[in-house]
Amino acid sequence: MLKTLRALENPDHPLLGPTLKGLKLWGLWMGAGWNPVIYNTIHAWAVFFVISQYIELWYQRSDLPSALRNLSVSMLSTVCIVKSITFVYWQNEWREVLNFVSRLERYQLSKNDKTTNCIIKKYTDYSRRITYVYWSLVTATVLTLILAPLVDFLCSPEDRLIIKNGTKPYPEIMSSWAPFDRTRGFGYWTVTIEQSLICFYGGGIVANYDTNAFVLMSFIAGQMKIVRKNCERLFEGKDARYDVILKRITYCHYHHLSLVKFAKLFNSLLSPVMFLYVIICSLMICASAIQLTTKSTTSMQKIWIAEYLLSLISQLFLYCWHSNEVFVTSNEVDRGLYKSDWWSSNTRVRRSLLLLGGQLQKRVVFTAGPFTTLSLPTFITILKGSYSYYAILSEKAD
Repeated sequence: MLKTLRALENPDHPLLGPTLKGLKLWGLWMGAGWNPVIYNTIHAWAVFFVISQYIELWYQRSDLPSALRNLSVSMLSTVCIVKSITFVYWQNEWREVLNFVSRLERYQLSKNDKTTNCIIKKYTDYSRRITYVYWSLVTATVLTLILAPLVDFLCSPEDRLIIKNGTKPYPEIMSSWAPFDRTRGFGYWTVTIEQSLICFYGGGIVANYDTNAFVLMSFIAGQMKIVRKNCERLFEGKDARYDVILKRITYCHYHHLSLVKFAKLFNSLLSPVMFLYVIICSLMICASAIQLTTKSTTSMQKIWIAEYLLSLISQLFLYCWHSNEVFVTSNEVDRGLYKSDWWSSNTRVRRSLLLLGGQLQKRVVFTAGPFTTLSLPTFITILKGSYSYYAILSEKAD
């Protein structure tokens, strides 16, 4: 396992090694040759599959429990497709963002500054942990989704008897329309294999897209801490000359300016996807809660729904948590100036410090579309809204 994890590292991308490997494997980070054609074909196949899910949802509109189960998976599939399409379509912009991260880190590590290297190591280790834990969470969700119908079939002798008599169709992993009989025989196994593959595809898209976003947010938060530390050390050294201090101020100004520019580009790529996700997430949490309290839901289905709901809430929480961390660190970065020995400088240096202080007051905020920000208050608001929808629907059902 350790050898496998070490193989994911990339010296050209000190922070992004594992995430780039995952993005390449699932066709989001493309190169030259036949790979773009193959991966774009897979992405197109996934789009048609999601369309078939909504077609089947239309046929199931009179069956509320089946429609809710299909709706939960279909909405999540829609988010997966939007993530893959936008990442491929905005490939050049994503490449600019990721190359900036690696280029800046290689430059900083080459300076061999102890304080900077310590901060980089800290957020890099954290990024590795959150990446591997999140990958494990998504893997567990995918396996639960695939194996839930089989376990439900094996644990229910009554259902097995009804299915063998032909009264009830074999259990499906998820609902999707097909132009042939998918309840038995060759058609059933064809659809089952297709749905299993689409589960692995969707799980890989979610795992790699999300961890890439979490790592980039951790990078911004860590770099803001480096800017703050550098501001604290502006007057370090008893013999620091005016030109040396001015050079340090210039570097801090340029460092923060480039981070703000990078964060705006990153937010422009992430914000439309998160806007869709925040809307869909409220509905999916509500639908999952209704399924958990429905009497017709089997025990195995409740286990799957609970695990699915946990993954959904965890995913939303991680986005809001990391975005909130970026906002907090960017809000505190200018405190480094006040911790420095600014009072011992002359008037010319203090004027430069005022300009730097104006730059450091620019905050980094990630948004979910034009209406809301990604933060912990937003996370709590979404949970409250989902519960309100659930309460209203449950009251109407009663």
